[in-house]
Amino acid sequence: MIILFIGDIVGKPGRQIVKSCLPDLLARERVDFCLANGENAAGGMGITRAVADELFAAGIDILTMGNHVWDKKEVYQFIDHETRMVRPLNYPDGTPGRGSVLVQTKKKLKVGVVNVSGRVFSQVSLGCPFRAAAVETEKLKRETPVVIVDFHAEATSEKMAMGWHLDGKVSAVLGTHTHVPTADERILPGGTAYITDVGMTGPVDSVIGVKKELILERFLTQLPVRFEVAKGKRVFQAVVLDVEEKSGKARSIRRLECRE
Repeated sequence: MIILFIGDIVGKPGRQIVKSCLPDLLARERVDFCLANGENAAGGMGITRAVADELFAAGIDILTMGNHVWDKKEVYQFIDHETRMVRPLNYPDGTPGRGSVLVQTKKKLKVGVVNVSGRVFSQVSLGCPFRAAAVETEKLKRETPVVIVDFHAEATSEKMAMGWHLDGKVSAVLGTHTHVPTADERILPGGTAYITDVGMTGPVDSVIGVKKELILERFLTQLPVRFEVAKGKRVFQAVVLDVEEKSGKARSIRRLECRE
């Protein structure tokens, strides 16, 4: 099974390059299942119904989220009913939405998807991501051997620890949130594909998607600055996974990048 996971989509530039690059990529790579992190897809922070629909129409099967999931308040109106979207699993019980989903691909193969947020350097008090991920993946494994985990976290050490924690239990642990792709993709000894961060799909001449002038102003003055998504040339960053369907073990993980 070939799985494509797209790094954090940032604002309109990210959506535009998804729509221009994805159709050819899906065909060329013979992708069976496509996921993307969409927590920054609407104006750089959060997601709306229209934006989610735009990304689904482009060919994305499942959207994972993160710490910005609640930034656009209209998300409360549809996240409970949108089975193609998952928010971090380790929010408290009763939080809208779902932290995992079991879906069927076009070839009738089942895939489990889990979204978890890290706690290191986080401004939100969340449950333990390690315990939550272990329990949820064990449930999904009863239904399918293929389980993909998006670990949305700041610290590289926390992400690496999650990779080892779930090695042999899931098909892949893919890091998101920092918007900078790392060069440490590998197959762990137990057969789990791992990368610390998949990267970003959005404006190139920016600071992780935001206008560089605004970020520089904040660093130089230490005063609050309203972030705006940068414009100009765009980049599409993702990873391609080859997963053995019966065992759920990853055969390979490969970084993929398209630039304008």
